[in-house]
Amino acid sequence: EGEFNIQMQQGDELKPIRFGILTVSDRSYNKQREDLSGPALVNAVLRKMHQVVTTDIVPDDRPIIAELLKRWINDPDIDVILTTGGTGFAPRDVTPEATLDVIEKQVPGLGELMRAESYKINRHAMLSRTVAGIKDHVLIINLPGSPKAAVENFEIIADLLPHAVDLLR
Repeated sequence: EGEFNIQMQQGDELKPIRFGILTVSDRSYNKQREDLSGPALVNAVLRKMHQVVTTDIVPDDRPIIAELLKRWINDPDIDVILTTGGTGFAPRDVTPEATLDVIEKQVPGLGELMRAESYKINRHAMLSRTVAGIKDHVLIINLPGSPKAAVENFEIIADLLPHAVDLLR
């Protein structure tokens, strides 16, 4: 029995995680500013030997964000959705609310860890309203909108994702 479990764990760890990366930004959506966070996250995911299945950019609009999250959740090829942007205090920052509209279970520890570790780099990290949660077989994680902070936060939780995805699979 123990040998079987070891083989299963080794096999699961080798299977790459399949990501969708969603940039939430009015300015990037309207082509007023280049999206730097989405591509930075794509590179960070690929450096971890995982796959990026899809990317997109949407405006800071709660129903639009929620609708795309629902569509991606229904894609059997996506394990994790990373969002970047819309987690601050600005009136149009609604990514956490859109995520809460979609998820069935919250995973508060991921946000808590990202805030605690990011605080060591930038005190303002404690103002991040990031949410993480599960819907069906997909884990959704909100990351900050700046490329540097998005990648830093992804790096903080990256080593936890293989086990989380294994449990969801």
